[in-house]
Amino acid sequence: MSNNKASFPYKGQCLCGSIRYEVDEISEDIAHCHCTMCRKFHGSAFSTFAESKVEDFHWLQGAELLTTYIANNGTQRQFCKKCGSSLIFISSNCTGKFIEFSLGTLDTYIDLEPDAHIYMKHCVKWNKVNDNLPQYLEGRDGIKKI
Repeated sequence: MSNNKASFPYKGQCLCGSIRYEVDEISEDIAHCHCTMCRKFHGSAFSTFAESKVEDFHWLQGAELLTTYIANNGTQRQFCKKCGSSLIFISSNCTGKFIEFSLGTLDTYIDLEPDAHIYMKHCVKWNKVNDNLPQYLEGRDGIKKI
């Protein structure tokens, strides 16, 4: 599946393989999100999302199997209706220029790493964040955690 050399385009899929995509270029903005909704949607202490320009993201198969959950705050999460894999996040103020996708669904190696922790005010106590990445109480444009 993956190796230690980046290959282009990057390829990814859901757990069951029914939905497949490729990404020509990934933005350097890759964050671990600790918000309550991401934690619950991913069943984990945080989720890790990357983004690309819409024109650099391509569905290869199964896009019709995407199901959308719209939260009370207007954010959308898209997932595979067959296996439940979280694939896409759409913020309530999305301009349509970028697409955020779950980094864990990539099958190919990337030479980029997350650059921030966001929504740390919701971080669970049992997850000790001990890396040197900047931590924000809310989004990247907000206040840094001290």
